Amino acid sequence: MRLRTTGTKRLGVLSAAVSAIALSACGAQVADADSESSSTSDSCVDTSGDTIAIGFLNSLSGTMAISEQTVHDSLQLAAAEINADGGVLGHELEIVTEDGQSDPAVFAERATKLITSDCVAAVFGGWTSASRQAMLPVFESNDSLLFYPVQYEGLEASPNIFYTGATTNQQIVPALDYMVEEGVESLFLVGSDYVFPRTANRIINAYAEEHGIEILGEEYAPLGHTDFSTIVNQVSAAGADAVFNTLNGDSNVAFFREYTNSGLSAEEMPVLSVSIAEEEIGGIGVENVEGQLTAWNYYQTVDSPENEAFVEAFQAEYGEDRVTSDPMEAAYTSLYLWRAMVEEAESFAVEDIQAVADGVTFDAPEGTVTVSGENQHIWKTSLIGRIGPDGLIYTEWTSGEPIEPDPFLEGYDWAADLS
Repeated sequence: MRLRTTGTKRLGVLSAAVSAIALSACGAQVADADSESSSTSDSCVDTSGDTIAIGFLNSLSGTMAISEQTVHDSLQLAAAEINADGGVLGHELEIVTEDGQSDPAVFAERATKLITSDCVAAVFGGWTSASRQAMLPVFESNDSLLFYPVQYEGLEASPNIFYTGATTNQQIVPALDYMVEEGVESLFLVGSDYVFPRTANRIINAYAEEHGIEILGEEYAPLGHTDFSTIVNQVSAAGADAVFNTLNGDSNVAFFREYTNSGLSAEEMPVLSVSIAEEEIGGIGVENVEGQLTAWNYYQTVDSPENEAFVEAFQAEYGEDRVTSDPMEAAYTSLYLWRAMVEEAESFAVEDIQAVADGVTFDAPEGTVTVSGENQHIWKTSLIGRIGPDGLIYTEWTSGEPIEPDPFLEGYDWAADLS
């Protein structure tokens, strides 16, 4: 199945819930490999030496660390591989690491530091949509690049962000299509109380109205929330055919443990999650999630030479007991895509990278991905998976080929009022 959109170019964020942080950049113009100026905006990026600085900005502490530490690890792996392969335009990557501390305000502050003090050529990171939206005005006002690796709610496109995780029509919409095919007629929605789950559930409600699915409940919990007895009781009493889960971080541990303790099961009332990957399963306990469903674009079990090499390299670096997951694969891929764009442009300058981005490809562990210059998202294959007794996720359904990114859902009549 191939989903397409023919909408017009929408680079420029739809709306921002945060105020812009207007900061001027420092130093001289960013230059290409020959140190010639090729950008119209001021930047302190230094290409005169043998190294080029890039920033990794992930939550290494706080409620999101359970998810984001693995993204940081995969970025480190990609950087080491690229340096071993000659670097980027002859420059060795110099990594500057910052901890976003699971706090959107900290993400904005550290992004500013990376751009204006550390003079990085690009930043890789973020997880929650709240962190991304907090950083967005920083990157736009400083004309710098953020590579964001996590699936999100869509309805956004910025010329200063490359989105290498799935947008809505590459994850949530295929997940709903799968549930309809499986005969689901009613849903209960559970999510964390911030931008992504609330926007995702607006989209799910619009889809449900169009497709005759009854929404029997919609409940939210703060990030880091650990008492899900009331919500699980509501889920159980509603008797929906399935639960659509947009909880993030370690709240999933508490939710699924309570879900199992209440006597609910994947057979009786399956939960389809869009933020639980292999890394989180260990923390939740496989006995609490075996048989449950997930929607992503990559699993460790993907059968390809590229993925076999990726998993082998990751486990060689971090231990045979470590697992790979969609967000970390998208982060790993993002660094290779940036290198490919820089080398295509023969320049580290933002405007030069933007100019050549359309059509740049990479044979990623998930399969070949291609950048869309229309919205700076990438074409991705959708996968619905089921959690096995070994804690890995196995594909139940696939779109079969990459789906064109449609972040504003312009190809869907039922979504016309969302943006």
